[in-house]
Parts: sequence; C-alpha cells; structure tokens
Amino acid sequence: MPDYNPLLAEDFLIPFDRIRAEHVEPGVKEILARGQARLDALAGSGGPGTFETTLGALDEITFWVSERIAPAPHLVHVAETPELREAYNAVLPEISAFWTRLPLHAELWSRLKAYAATAEARALKGVHRRHLERTLAEFRRAGADLPTEKRERLEEINVELSRLSQKFSENVLDATAAWERPVDDEELLSGMPDAAKARARAKAERKGLDGWLLTLDYPSVEPVLKYVRDRKLRREVFGAYTSRCREGTWDNRGIILSTFQLRHELALLLGYEDFPDYRLENRMAKTGARALEFESDLARLTKPYWQRDVGELRSHAAELGLDSLRPWDVAFVSESLRRASYDLDDEMLRPYFELGRVMEGLFAVVERVFGVTATERANASVWHADVRYYEVADASGTHVGSFYTDWFPRKEKRPGAWMNHLRTGGPRDDGGFDPHLGVICGNFTPAEGGEAALLTHREVQTIFHEFGHLLHHCMSRSPVRGRSGMHVAWDFVELPSQFMENWTWEEEALGLFAKHHETGAPIPGALFERMRRARRFMGGWAQMRQLSLGTVDLTLHRELAPVAAERTEEDVMDFARRAFEAFAPDPSFADHHVTTSFSHLFGGGYAAGYYSYLWSEVLDADAFTRFREAGIFDGETGRAYVDAILSRGDEADPEELFRDFLGRDPDPGALLERNLGPAPGPLSSG
Repeated sequence: MPDYNPLLAEDFLIPFDRIRAEHVEPGVKEILARGQARLDALAGSGGPGTFETTLGALDEITFWVSERIAPAPHLVHVAETPELREAYNAVLPEISAFWTRLPLHAELWSRLKAYAATAEARALKGVHRRHLERTLAEFRRAGADLPTEKRERLEEINVELSRLSQKFSENVLDATAAWERPVDDEELLSGMPDAAKARARAKAERKGLDGWLLTLDYPSVEPVLKYVRDRKLRREVFGAYTSRCREGTWDNRGIILSTFQLRHELALLLGYEDFPDYRLENRMAKTGARALEFESDLARLTKPYWQRDVGELRSHAAELGLDSLRPWDVAFVSESLRRASYDLDDEMLRPYFELGRVMEGLFAVVERVFGVTATERANASVWHADVRYYEVADASGTHVGSFYTDWFPRKEKRPGAWMNHLRTGGPRDDGGFDPHLGVICGNFTPAEGGEAALLTHREVQTIFHEFGHLLHHCMSRSPVRGRSGMHVAWDFVELPSQFMENWTWEEEALGLFAKHHETGAPIPGALFERMRRARRFMGGWAQMRQLSLGTVDLTLHRELAPVAAERTEEDVMDFARRAFEAFAPDPSFADHHVTTSFSHLFGGGYAAGYYSYLWSEVLDADAFTRFREAGIFDGETGRAYVDAILSRGDEADPEELFRDFLGRDPDPGALLERNLGPAPGPLSSG
C-alpha cells in the first residue's frame, strides 16, 4: 500500500492528479473501515442523545464516507483505464454492502427510534423535524424493520444490482469506443459540414489512417445522421449506434433481465407491489400508476402535434426522393425541413457559440439574475488538461461553492452530460460558510487544429442545464446536510436545471454572449427571429420521444419485471419493442429501440423515474412565466427564486417550495404553449 493515499485527503480540493489505480482498493477499504467503526461507536454510545449527537453525527459520518469515495467513481467516468476499472470493481461490492448494511444496523436503528421518542425530538420544527421524519422513513424503506433473513437477502440484492449497473455502463462505454468506420471516399460524406469533416479527418490522422474516421461518440454521430446524403452510410451509423450492446462481447440483454428480476424482488421484499411504487413513494408522483397517468395524459395532449410532425416528415421525405421515411432518415429529413421552413440549421448558429464566450455569458446571466459570480481559478489539480476550475460567490461575496468543467469526449470518458456533487457544505455554527464542490461534464464538439470550440445551440442549452444543477448544489443554505441542495425528490431535481435553459432562448440574454467567433458580431435579428420561430419545430415529435422513454421505463418495470424470472433475454427485447410501437410512426421504428444502451435506466439513477424530465419541465415552463412578467433579468424575482427553491434543498415538500415561488400549483399549459404552440388543424389518419 502506498505511504500516502490521496483518497484519504481531507482538503476541500481533491488531489485528482495524484490519484492512481493502486490507491483505489486500499483507500476505499480504509474509508469503509473507518466509517463502519464510527457508525458502530455512534450506535453503541448509549442513550438517545440529541439531534446533533444522533442525526447530526450520522450525517457527518455518511457524508465523510461518500465524499472520500466519490473521486474513484468520478475518475472511472472521465478517465478510465483498465487498471482503474479493475480496482474500482474489486471494491464496488464492499461499497454497496456498506450502504445496504447501514440502515440495517440494529443498534443504530434502535438509537434513532429512541431519539425520536424524546421530548426534544417531538418539539423539533422546520427542516430539523423534516430530517428526522425523512431519516426514519429512509431506514424503514431500506429494510430496517425486516427480519434477519430478509435483511441478508436485501444486502445480496443491492450488491448484485450495483455490480450489474457498473457492468452495464462499462459495456456501453466499451461498445461505443470499439466501433470505427474508416471512409476513404469523400463523396460518401457529401453534405457533412466542413468542421465535422475536419474532425473526422483529424481522428483518422491520429490513428495513422488516410481519409476520415467515423466513431460513435455523439459529436461524430450527429453530423452523419443530420447532414450526410448517403442513405446507406446514415443507416450504417444509425444501426451501429442504436444496436450497441445487443450481442457479442458487450451484450447487455442478460444484465437487463437480471436487473428487472432483482428490482422486483427488492420491491416485494420491502412490502411494495412493484418497483415503481417503491421508488416513487417519496417523490412527487407517489406511485407508478400516478406517474404513468401523467405520461398518458401528456401523450394524449401531445399526439395531435406528433401526428402533424410525422405527416410533415413523410411529405418532405417524399420531396427529397426517399421511398419512405426510415429511422435513419428522421434527423436528415428533419434538418432539411427546418432549413426549408426557416432557413436555419445548427451549423448557421454554431459560429456564434464559442465555448469560452458561452461560459462568460452564462456567468453574466446568473450574476444579473441571482447575484452569483463565477471566477476561473488555476489552483486546482485536475484529471485532464481540458478541465477548468471555478469558484462561486453569492451576492454577499461569500464563497459558496466551486466546480470543475470537463466538456469534450474521450474514449476513456462515458457519453452524455451530467453534474455530480463532490463536497456538500453549508452554514457553520460560527456564522461562516463551508463551500460546496461539484463537477459538470459533457461531450461537446471539440476544437480541432487550434480553432475555437464552437457549439450547437442544443449544446449551449446543455451547459445552462447542467449549471442549473450546479447552482442548486452551490446555493443551498440548509443547516442540515442531509436535506441540502439536490437531496430532493427525484422528479423535482430537474426543475433548477431545465429552468436555466430558458435564458438560452431569450434575445436579451443571448446578446451577452452569442457573438461571431471571428467578427464579434451578434446574432443578426433576422437569424434570431428564425431561431425563435423554429423553437417549436418538431416539438410534437421531440416531446413524444421523451414520453415514449418515460412510459416504456414505467411499463417495463410494472409489467415485465414481475415476470422477468420466467422470461429470456430475447423476450426482454420483444417486450421493449412492443412497448415502443405505440410511439412509432410504423412498427419498424420500434425495432431500433435503445434499451440495451439506455444508461439512465440501467447504469444511472432514473430507473422507474425517467418521467421526471417532463414532470420537471412542466414545473420549469410554468415557473419561468414569473420572469416573463417581471423581466428576464429582474433581480427581485431572481432573489425570490433563490430563496424559495435554490437555497432550501429539501426543507419542505417540493409542492410547497413551488407554491412559495409562483404562488399557486403548476399548470401544464405553459409547457404546451412553449413547446407545441397552437393546436394543429384537422389531420388525416396515418
């Protein structure tokens, strides 16, 4: 074991550049051992104690353990090596077992119940009362009242689910990285933007190849599907992307089947009818049936717009000479139709969204609206040269948080975009403030050949989205860490992130940063107007896709999971295909479902919860109406939003927080108006 293990560092800034694979196994084992010893000491210290010596001490221990371990899985996500993967997988069962055993610790559970019965506990109010009630509920939901035999089985299930989730993610990463398509005939790439073509050539050169190299990271896939005229190449890339992990070395079908079995068994073991009811009990939706009803109601409202969009796609496909609309044609036909309808495509906007300026503009927006400043610093160790580090201060100048950004794809980095919290701070008893620490990651179009990194408008939205999560984390002022920041109901957690996206559609906000990377000229008014009018373009198609993913997620967990033990891997694929058919223009589209690479469900935290994206979008669209009335930079409204939502974490039910800000319950009308517009006219069937 190395003499110094950076995983055990107590500093606020994590020494990422010193963490090696050989540190992971001994470091994690030491962290878990110390954490277990502290839990045992807390459980056996005698008497019910006080809030601080019982619940406060429990928070202190659990946050210490999770925050010391956090750099290891983070590095697996952004800088994975075979050695790091092996080391983390070696201790993953022990990590899972630690968290599973914690609420099953009989003496600790007895102490919590003893404290709950004290006069002090009965007199608790506000966030302290809520934290006690939530903690007791979390212990019961985790099996604290189960008999020994069932508790042991629960531990086995959670450990195995953790292993399966990690393996699922590894398979997606490996399958994505393994696929390559050399192109030596430039005619095949006809239609592809020059910048995307240059990136493909640079990839080939790095491999010592002539011509161009296509891969399955999304910045490579997207320009093929949107712009390449060669239908066979589009079909090849689309097929490779959507069929990842369906067979061969990185086959995820068995993992999915086992995951469904274990999730259903876990729900039954804890006294729930199915996994969605277990997962959603403490969320805004409350039950799987309620979440599915939400999806069904919104799908009914969306369907006329979707039918309109399908009709327009088919008509334009025919105009382009395509015999029929196939799945690999949709992005190409849609982009062509957008150009024809609005004289607009992503490449026309890209020159106005240089990454550095976008970040500056984001910071200018949040300073004007929320009084928050973000400043880049150079005093942090990082895991890659692309990573940047920033400090965040609130309106009073208090350092409330810091964060890292990591924006570009690498083979050793997982796909997608995300925000994670690494340290949770908060107000101290002495009046000071311990800052929070987080990280934002993406996989955006990188710069090549010394050029500036230019983004699509969708990528700009993603930056604002993830920074919304970051603000939720860094602006939290809860005195109880367990109720801080993003520790809220999962179907509320996307509100702050999606809320931030609204500013990327406002001309006044874009004026702060959307400037041509060569001339400095702002987006011309006519171009912005075309962009604004195109916002609802294919809105029915896009919203129905989100509804399909959320509905299929719930349907699989409610209908397939209970019988998974009697099904085969191919049954899973057939069931998923049939579930997607209800949202497909024709049944063949459902053949290309992405279940085997659907990391949100099997490698992330969205199992039985994907509906929460649209649930939160209803909230965010409605909440932003207050800014539309007061002004998008209105500081008073910004302070009200910080006070009601960003700073409070889980201090109250999310419904109450929303009403505190908007003064009423949410209305889905704002979402429909923003995304879909006026109801379409009469539609022909089919």
